[in-house]
Amino acid sequence: MAKRRSNKSRLVQRPARSASRAPSAAIRNLLLLSLPPEEQERIFALLEVTSLPVRELLHKPGELIEYVYFPGGGFCSIVTVLEDGDMVEVATVGREGMVGVTAEAGWLPLSSAAMVQASCEVCYRMTTDAFRREMARRGAFHAVVTRYTQALMGVIMQATACNAAHSIEQRLARWLLMARDRMDVDEFPLTQEFVAMMLGASRSTVTVVAGMLQKAGLITYRRGRLAIIDVRRLEEMSCECYRTSTNLLRSVTSVSTERLLA
Repeated sequence: MAKRRSNKSRLVQRPARSASRAPSAAIRNLLLLSLPPEEQERIFALLEVTSLPVRELLHKPGELIEYVYFPGGGFCSIVTVLEDGDMVEVATVGREGMVGVTAEAGWLPLSSAAMVQASCEVCYRMTTDAFRREMARRGAFHAVVTRYTQALMGVIMQATACNAAHSIEQRLARWLLMARDRMDVDEFPLTQEFVAMMLGASRSTVTVVAGMLQKAGLITYRRGRLAIIDVRRLEEMSCECYRTSTNLLRSVTSVSTERLLA
């Protein structure tokens, strides 16, 4: 299992600016976009806009959450950190969701970490105090976040089963597809060391599997950049966990707010 390099991950508060009321077409996070216009206006008054560089730690184990984040691009990994510093990913979060759903409880320190894996130029953040107040209103924001939380728990449980039951080839295919969905591009920076860390596998194993995918014409990989060449065949190689997780997350914003509040 690959070791975490602590000097590459850091907890840094980036300069932020207030989020002004933006037209719906300009809102980059799908959870925020799914809110009714009047709810968007109130929520945006509570948000700051910041950027998230790669490897930045948003939350650390043993600490309380200060901000929750709504990425407008890129993606973050929710990881379990072991005593020896190893990290294993349990979920990815991109513009379809938020980082820090457990902040509503507030009284327990984190047992996991949240780390930026693909940089995000526009990310919306909210203080935990404001987040709890909005959740306590039990309005449209509460309904959407609660539905997302339920979906995320389903994704985490699916990932647990996947890690136990499926091959490294299937797991790597699933991970690459989920990364592609969140970044909405077919080519992105990626190191084998990072993938090994996220999958809880050795780097040598990932090297062999990535080589097999490249030889089969599904991906190309050189100098730290990976390109997905054949999405359909990569989906065929992946296990059902990719489809199950994707459908869970898509269901969050496919239901109208009126139905959620009913």
